Amino acid sequence: MAEVEKTRYSDEELLEFKAIILDKLEKAKADYDLLRSTITHTSSNDTEDTSPTFKVLEEGAATLSKEESGRLAQRQLKFIQHLEAALVRIENKTYGICRETGKLIPKERLKIVPHATLCIEVKENERR
Repeated sequence: MAEVEKTRYSDEELLEFKAIILDKLEKAKADYDLLRSTITHTSSNDTEDTSPTFKVLEEGAATLSKEESGRLAQRQLKFIQHLEAALVRIENKTYGICRETGKLIPKERLKIVPHATLCIEVKENERR
């Protein structure tokens, strides 16, 4: 008897993926909170008592640092949203199915990129 190709992951496998995603989501949210606090935090290590030249240099560096932190925070927020969307797909039992081909995305890929919605072949063709 020929083996039938799986069209979706089992409930047990989905629970496995859910645990991976929840772990990554927790870490991502912690990183996001840390980035946000660096943007909004007015540090007590200020330059109030130093020379005006230092103050200008310090403020310039702080602005660049805040801009970089802002970009990183945006990327982190997008990552969190992708992970949350993956959790919705798990609940809908559509997780791990390539949105282009309809085939299952290999487990190995999903363990590394748990929010993936494309199989590696489609992803590689997309880059070309």
